[in-house]
Amino acid sequence: MGSRAVRVGPVTIGGGAPLALIAGPCVIESRDAALRHAERLRTLAAAAGLGLVYKSSFDKANRTAVDAFRGPGMDEGLRILAEVRRETGLPVLTDVHDRTQIAAAAEVADVLQTPAFLCRQTDFILAVAAARRPVNLKKGQFLSPLEMAEVVRKARSTGNPDVLVTERGFTFGYNNLVSDLRALPVLAETGCPVVFDATHSVQQPGGLGTASGGERRFVAPLARAAVAAGVDAVFMEVHEDPSRALSDGATSLPLADLPTLLRELVAIDQALRGTRT
Repeated sequence: MGSRAVRVGPVTIGGGAPLALIAGPCVIESRDAALRHAERLRTLAAAAGLGLVYKSSFDKANRTAVDAFRGPGMDEGLRILAEVRRETGLPVLTDVHDRTQIAAAAEVADVLQTPAFLCRQTDFILAVAAARRPVNLKKGQFLSPLEMAEVVRKARSTGNPDVLVTERGFTFGYNNLVSDLRALPVLAETGCPVVFDATHSVQQPGGLGTASGGERRFVAPLARAAVAAGVDAVFMEVHEDPSRALSDGATSLPLADLPTLLRELVAIDQALRGTRT
């Protein structure tokens, strides 16, 4: 989409580079589960010819219910992500929720992600960008794509040029999101690589009362449409058994379904770029 390239470890996102993948379980459930998912994802991404950034959260601070599982916490979670990075060679992405987490997360993560709900918190955005790691700015469900230009400007004002912007759907009535693909070229006008979050875009926030629901069946068609629209990366939460996932199981893509979808996304990306053989 004509963006500046952002280098994340061995993976290049944007700047005309082939499609990249950001994927992993919503939350770190355990050390063994994190390593197991990372190894499987590394194999699947390599088979598809995709650069992979592994993602998972050490703390989900925005769960619907007060007693919902949030993760292992910052210290243990970052130790697990460091081990994933060391054992698999994959770059890792995790989100931070307040300024006290930034320095420690920046020691481990290759990308710091700002949650969608916090995209208008100026001091927080400035502090994350000032950590000098690539930053993934998730567009708020309440924000038009045009408004993300100012969020990007805040981040870049720190002197950090390595900024990604992620579309994750827009609030459409109660407990529902809608994906407007016109948002993708609008976000590209920021000059940042554009990421499409295919799993959170099918979320039904708070739709189960004490948890968010979702419609997983729409993940694949929306991902295919976003790649056809020219995004630089696709973000997906995946799980070996979404029915047992401790967070966002309703929208997580089963690992077993991933190989077919990745082949489709790569084929679309190559056709769009005119490099298909």
